[in-house]
Amino acid sequence: MSKIERFDAIVLGAGGAGLMCAAVAGQRGRRLLVLDHADAPGKKILISGGGRCNFTNLNAGADRYLSANPHFAKSALGRYRAEDFIALVDRHGIAWHEKTLGQLFCDGSSRQIVAMLLDECDKGEVTLRLGEPVRGVEHGDGLFRVAWGDSEATAPSLVIATGGPSIPKLGATGFAYELARRFGLKVVEPRPALVPLTLSGEEALFRSLSGVSAEVVARAGKTHFREAALFTHKGLSGPAILQISSYWRHGEQIGVNFFPDAAPDWLIEAKRARPRATLRATLARVIPERLAEALAERIGLGSELANLPDRALLEAGRRLADWRFSPNGTEGFAKAEVTVGGIATAGLSSQTMEARSVPGLYAIGEAVDVTGWLGGYNFQWAWASGWAAAQAL
Repeated sequence: MSKIERFDAIVLGAGGAGLMCAAVAGQRGRRLLVLDHADAPGKKILISGGGRCNFTNLNAGADRYLSANPHFAKSALGRYRAEDFIALVDRHGIAWHEKTLGQLFCDGSSRQIVAMLLDECDKGEVTLRLGEPVRGVEHGDGLFRVAWGDSEATAPSLVIATGGPSIPKLGATGFAYELARRFGLKVVEPRPALVPLTLSGEEALFRSLSGVSAEVVARAGKTHFREAALFTHKGLSGPAILQISSYWRHGEQIGVNFFPDAAPDWLIEAKRARPRATLRATLARVIPERLAEALAERIGLGSELANLPDRALLEAGRRLADWRFSPNGTEGFAKAEVTVGGIATAGLSSQTMEARSVPGLYAIGEAVDVTGWLGGYNFQWAWASGWAAAQAL
């Protein structure tokens, strides 16, 4: 056994939140150790945004996050904003661009963001140890003692930044929750979020549309998103569906408006303009032909519009504006971009991310019950929560 090293804080997890926290605290003069069982840092960062890292969103307010306490994220997000991270990116000369809905991506590669965070850690003289799992965490006499491999270290502060169980092929586990429970913190039951939904039974017929996408408004309860939906061989995906999945619960239906710009009586107007057209042909003027064919077949109005009563066309328009699907599940943590749930915010300070009942213990990033929308929001939470904890270390 090698000698026990001493640090001001130990960060468990070399993802976005952990690296951000360590870099900021290190540059504040603290001696930081970052541990991760993965053989390389920032693995989720590397695969994000199709390899270009959707690193933040210009609209990252607390109302774009799910949590048992919808107000918890306000403090951290308000003190470290998207503009602050953009300024950091700019200082490192990383070119970026805005896509739709305030989403910011690297012009080049996600590797630039990881390299930037590691450079910031270097500036803070952060010690990074990778490739060996933590084999023990103890707490006593105001110190946390962490063992990994044949090494041990102590520190008065410990930061849980190991994320959630989404994308286990990258090494994701529920370790954060196990550790939190050991210290008496409650955990909101985790479930997959930003994840494709699966269909079965009669709705499985839509699998024949695999690869077809359309801009829709998808709705679960009172929440709705207007983006693309994609049919897959298992069910439904695409940005609109991924967004809704975070709000959907087993047993509930989702509604999809395939014609979000259409008036309620648009099919009656179409009958007046093109009386000889069929419903299928009319739908295909707006949405992909294969989708139009499937929807028209389900509605069952096969004759020309001129032969269809207005009330039937109104009912068809109503159904197309709120087409009901009954998902039988999701594609699980393997395909989920993030996790809803996690370490309960009731036990944490929203100012510092410190556990109220365990001085010196912090939880940040995806490990916490704060989950953002699709489009850079979860990275902004990682940066902001990591920064907030770093101010208190």
